This record gives sequence, C-alpha cells and structure tokens, in this order.
Amino acid sequence: MAETLRPLIGWPLLPVPDDHGRLPYPTLEASVRESIRVILSTRPGEQLMRPDFGAGLDRLLHEPNTLATRRAIRDLVRDSLTRWERRILLDRVEVWEVSSEPSHVSVEIAYRLARTGVGATMNLTVQLEG
Repeated sequence: MAETLRPLIGWPLLPVPDDHGRLPYPTLEASVRESIRVILSTRPGEQLMRPDFGAGLDRLLHEPNTLATRRAIRDLVRDSLTRWERRILLDRVEVWEVSSEPSHVSVEIAYRLARTGVGATMNLTVQLEG
C-alpha cells in the first residue's frame, strides 16, 4: 500500500524567497501600520518579557460611551504609541461617537514617519458596552 504524503502545515519561521529569490520585506509604512495595530490590540502583561507593552484598550470595552471614556481611549492610544512606536511622530488622536452605532467609537490617528516626514492616518472602530 502506497503511503500518501500530506503537505506540511506550520508557521514559517524564516521568510520564503519569491520566484526571483528576493525576500518579501514589508515597507516602512506597512511595518509601522502593523506595529500600531499590535500595540493597540495588546494588553499589558500579554507579551512575554515586556509586561508593560500594549495600550490596554480592553480595560475600557465595558465602559459606557461617554466623553470621559472617549478621553481615556484617546489618552491610552496617545501614550502607548508615543512610548512603543518610536518610528512615528504623533500629530493627533481623535475619538468620536459613531452616530449610527451608539456602542461604537471611531479612533483616528494622524502621524508622520520620523525618518521621512511622510504623513499617514489610521482609523479603527472600538465597540464599547452594548
């Protein structure tokens, strides 16, 4: 009986070259956007060896959508990005109510890349208590 080989399933630990032998490194812009996403979605204490890393937005997810909660979100985002993402110069962080969804807030982050001065914005929606 012939043994059927199954494809290996796993996480690639090393980058895999493309058809031309080049390694697919992300651009600075893509790397910064991904880093911002990781910072904002990480709870302090969640990363091994970095107990203070992350924004801790999860602490506010069951709070009511009030001005005080939106200010706390703004402050957490601003403080964590200033501390953990040194490749950006933070211009502003704004948090608004989403009029069609009272339990949601919209967060807009405006920043410039420190190396190039190129500006960018990133938007995300956070759901608070239902």
